[in-house]
Amino acid sequence: MVDEDLKANIDRDDLPVTADSIFVLKGLGPKGYPRMPEVGNMPIPAKLVREGVRDMIRISDGRMSGTAYGTVIFHVSPESQAGGTLGLVQTGDRIRVSASHGQLDLLVKDAELEQRRANWTPDPAPYTRGDAKLYIDTVLHAEQGADLDFLVGKDTRLDTRESH
Repeated sequence: MVDEDLKANIDRDDLPVTADSIFVLKGLGPKGYPRMPEVGNMPIPAKLVREGVRDMIRISDGRMSGTAYGTVIFHVSPESQAGGTLGLVQTGDRIRVSASHGQLDLLVKDAELEQRRANWTPDPAPYTRGDAKLYIDTVLHAEQGADLDFLVGKDTRLDTRESH
């Protein structure tokens, strides 16, 4: 689901989800949603809340607020917009998560993943010039701090300002 799709469909009574479903929200990483704002919050679908579900696994290449809760895996890298495996996930795919082993596995046969990767193209960049284009073209993956590649190692000063 992309952010807009999530908002439009999360509370549909006919949403095909169960308490065992895993939500995947992609396209919100540094390149896919430039500057990676905290837009990755994924609520529990209303139909599951009515059934008593209070948590489910949610996975995204985006960020979410520190006030959110539950079983969430964020900052997945490389992000979907940069060709990461998350971008190949399709509805119905099985995913295995092991927090104790630090593993996140897409349980799809290699041949199928190769086919999906061959057919995959990134979404068109929303910016074609200016600082936003520069950012998209040079930003590193979330695991590398989402810094601009040409700035890495250039500044060693500590930021002592309040961040909130």
